[in-house]
Amino acid sequence: MTAAAHPFFALVAAEPSGDLLAGHLLDALRERWPGLRAAGIGGAHLAARGFQAWWPIEKLSVRGYAEVLPRLPELLLIRERLRQKLLAQKPDLFIGVDAPDFNFGLEGRLRRAGIKTLHFVSPSFWAWRPEKLHALRAAADHVLCLFPFEPALLTEHGIAATYVGHPLAAAIPLQPDQAAARRALGLPPEGAVIALLPGSRAAEVEHLAPRFFQAAARIRQARPGARFIVPAVPHLRARLQALAAASGLGAALTVLPGQSHAALAACDVTLIASGTATLEAALFKRPMVIAYAMPPLSHWLMRRQRQLPWVGLPNVLCAPPGRLRRPPGVHPHAFADAADAPFAVPELLQHAATPPALAAAVLDWLAAPEKIAALQNRFTALHHELRRDTARLATDAIQTLLAR
Repeated sequence: MTAAAHPFFALVAAEPSGDLLAGHLLDALRERWPGLRAAGIGGAHLAARGFQAWWPIEKLSVRGYAEVLPRLPELLLIRERLRQKLLAQKPDLFIGVDAPDFNFGLEGRLRRAGIKTLHFVSPSFWAWRPEKLHALRAAADHVLCLFPFEPALLTEHGIAATYVGHPLAAAIPLQPDQAAARRALGLPPEGAVIALLPGSRAAEVEHLAPRFFQAAARIRQARPGARFIVPAVPHLRARLQALAAASGLGAALTVLPGQSHAALAACDVTLIASGTATLEAALFKRPMVIAYAMPPLSHWLMRRQRQLPWVGLPNVLCAPPGRLRRPPGVHPHAFADAADAPFAVPELLQHAATPPALAAAVLDWLAAPEKIAALQNRFTALHHELRRDTARLATDAIQTLLAR
């Protein structure tokens, strides 16, 4: 067997959004190399494709500073054991999918040992933590970028990169079928449906789900016929069901077993945690209210590292050209707080993410059909910008890297 015909690729996807992207990438890899073997760390999307997970993704799904510290010894031990396993098995390529805090250190050590490394999803250095560029330069032989402006920025810093488009832009239809999605979920064809997506990590659910459910109760008072759907990842479904039962919303609120795409297709508006899910909502052409909250220390530290006024991907990607480059001499924190920044969708963060404010922002969308139509036109243009032949572009770049 030759590596070209039957390669062994190791992948690490540390959170559900990365697992989803990794699943699409693995489909493309198997199409190019039918004899491919893949193993490492991943979740349900990779497992459904025959991926061999040496550790479950739940071991790595943490975010922020305060949340990571108690888990740090375990995370470092997993990374060291994984490194030893990979050095013993010598994959033809290691692919780190997002999760720079876990993957960069691993990639760098594997690269120095002679294993080729690819990082899939550029870190958002243009949004926060620009020092990640130095770690990325040492870690990855090549970077696959999801957004069209990233390769030029990386090239300026001596990092080889290829824009491959976003796999979700090809997976999500340009014109979602709302009526079919409602039928599939057992929802009435008429009436307001609001999708609540409080995140895919336990800490996110604890900080956001109670606020979302309290906001839903207020929306229900203003719109008595409104229905609420909550897609839940498997390991958090029981917790969300318990919070839902205590919300007082009764049959107006349904916790779904996953099905986030069906929920976004079916809804009129989504109240959603900041993260990759906001891009999915934009690709489904849904108006949204982006929210986020975390422990005060984590928020203070992350806020000091922000480079941009926005945290939500739809706002970043809909920003005017040139706004991703900070003007010379402007302190990053000042630029992040720019008052003139255009927001395509509202963001309510930390103390601003109160149930009354969240409910009011959702109700504002429901009362503004002309505003929704304009937003949907912008999101359709964004969808076209991100829709590329990702499978071919990604595997071409990987084949070139393997041949070097």
